[in-house]
Amino acid sequence: MLPSIVLFAGLVNLVSSAAVNNIRPLVIWHGMGDTYASPGMDSFQSEVKEMYPGIFVHSIFIDEDPNVDQRAGFYGNVNQQIVQVAQQLAEMPELSRGFDAIGFSQGGQFLRGYVERNNSPPVHNLITFGSQHMGISSLPACNTWDLLCQVARRAANRGVYSEWAQENLVQAQYFRDPHRLSQYMESGSFLPDINNEVLLPSSRNLSYADNLASLNKLVLALFLQDKTVVPKESAWFGSEQPLEDITMDQASGSHQTPMLGGVNTKDIIPMRLQNLYKEDWIGLRQLDERGRIDFVACQGEHMQIGDCWRDLVAEWVGGSLGAD
Repeated sequence: MLPSIVLFAGLVNLVSSAAVNNIRPLVIWHGMGDTYASPGMDSFQSEVKEMYPGIFVHSIFIDEDPNVDQRAGFYGNVNQQIVQVAQQLAEMPELSRGFDAIGFSQGGQFLRGYVERNNSPPVHNLITFGSQHMGISSLPACNTWDLLCQVARRAANRGVYSEWAQENLVQAQYFRDPHRLSQYMESGSFLPDINNEVLLPSSRNLSYADNLASLNKLVLALFLQDKTVVPKESAWFGSEQPLEDITMDQASGSHQTPMLGGVNTKDIIPMRLQNLYKEDWIGLRQLDERGRIDFVACQGEHMQIGDCWRDLVAEWVGGSLGAD
């Protein structure tokens, strides 16, 4: 009887392993000033694994040295980083059947760039927290002790659209000055491309729309008291209205993107009034019309995430591979 018992136990373990391996993996990309192996990122991964025992979670890194990885969030070429990350993900057998993804702050638009340009292996659900999908019109403030951030900010301020800044300063590569849109489109090295905001319509990459529209769900989380990301509505694909475009058609309707307002706020163009949405340059409209975009408002300042992530992870992470 002993061999039969051993054989039975082996089959149980095999079935159990197969069940665990059928959980869709999760990939996360940290934000500016953080690192792939920081206590906060490790804690987040641990909590996700408690929710979904057996789930495979990968934290994206530009360098395995945490100090170098942190520096890469300020200094580097985002386009090259996405190429590197695409290779990193493609070489992981655990991800070969696809995965869900969460991007924190700038990690959100970087993951979107991966989806639009590569998406092999494919992303199923993409959740972004406080990300700068329509860029920033003011460079992020730095803590007084954060010398790395302060040096990068001063360098970017001196010439945000210079060739050097667009090749070497991460935040400059998603800086979108609403009053210099032509310069942004002409000189910007990263964000204008993934948003298909280009001077020549014929140069738009049509595959970006196809790839983004292939998502099962795009969840856009905004921080209501965010003073780091300007404008905070960038997390919902909102942008400041250019002065020269003040007469832009803002006709209201029943199908409007959520908007936030208040004293001393600038006029914001919401997602559904953006040209990139109306003409569907990147697939947002396709997603939206299929009910595949969720707008989420989190209480707190930038990346003071609290428990805002729990319901989103419960709903959009940990599903079975091959299931919606």
